[in-house]
Amino acid sequence: MKRVAIQGGLGAYHGIAAENFFGEEVEIVPCITFRDIFTTIKKEPNTIGIIAIENTIAGSLLGNYDLLKENKLPIAGEYKQRISHCLAALPGQTIHDIKEVESHPIALMQCTEFLDTLPDVRIIEHEDTALAAKDVAEKHLSTTAAICSTKAAEIYGLNILARGIETNKHNFTRFLIIANPWVVDELQKGEVLNKSSIVFTTPHSEGSLSKVLSVFSFYGINLTKIQSLPIIGREWEYQFYVDLTFSDLTRYKQSLQAIRPLTSELKLLGEYPNGKQSEL
Repeated sequence: MKRVAIQGGLGAYHGIAAENFFGEEVEIVPCITFRDIFTTIKKEPNTIGIIAIENTIAGSLLGNYDLLKENKLPIAGEYKQRISHCLAALPGQTIHDIKEVESHPIALMQCTEFLDTLPDVRIIEHEDTALAAKDVAEKHLSTTAAICSTKAAEIYGLNILARGIETNKHNFTRFLIIANPWVVDELQKGEVLNKSSIVFTTPHSEGSLSKVLSVFSFYGINLTKIQSLPIIGREWEYQFYVDLTFSDLTRYKQSLQAIRPLTSELKLLGEYPNGKQSEL
C-alpha cells in the first residue's frame, strides 16, 4: 500500500485526489502545512506527496512553486480533481440553526453565492476543509457548520445540509504528485512522459523572455501555463515557472538545450504524463 502525505485531515480534497490518482487504497498521512509534506518525505523517503498547485477559480498557489524549487523533489504526475463542496453540521441541526460557517479561505471564496443566501451567518476561516468538519464534530459545535467534502462529512458523522454549494460547477484543482527519484521511477514505469514543469530566470533586458518562448514555438512545444514570481532581493526581476506539453521527446529535449544560453538557473521540476481529470 502506498503512503501518501497530504495537507489537511482525513476527507480533505488532497486525499480524495490521491485515491483517484492511484486508483487503489492508499494510506493517508495528514500534514498541517504544505511544507510539512516535504518534511515528512525527508523523514520517510518512500512516502509520496500530493500538493495542490492551482485552482480554476482561485488561481495558483504561489507558495507551492517555491516549495517545489527549494526541496528538489521531482514531479511524478498530476491529477485534476473536481471540487464539490457541501455544508455539514451536527446530526439534528437544520440550516436555520446555523450561526457560523467555517472552512478554508479558498473554499469559502468558492461558495460566495451560497453564503450570500445566509446573510446573518458569521464566516470563519479555518486551516483546512476537512479539519473544519472534524472540529464541528469533536467540539460539538451545535450552531456551526463546515464547508467540506461529502467524504469528510461522512467520516466525522456530520449531517449534510446542502450539496454542490460551490458557485462555479467547473471547479477543479490541479494536484501534483511528488516523491524521491527512485519512487518516481517506479511510479512512471510504462507511462508515456509528455509534460514537464521547469523554472528559469532570464537576463533583465528587453525581449529576453520572448526569445525563450520563440524557441519553444520553433520546436513545436506547447506552453500550458506560465507563472512569474519575484526574485527576493533582486527588485523587479522574476523567475518563470512554465508547464510544457510535447509529443516528440527528442525535440522537447532539444528545446531545453536551445534555451539554456538564453536563461539562467534553469531547473527541471519534473517530466510526467499529462494528467487525467475527474468527471463533472
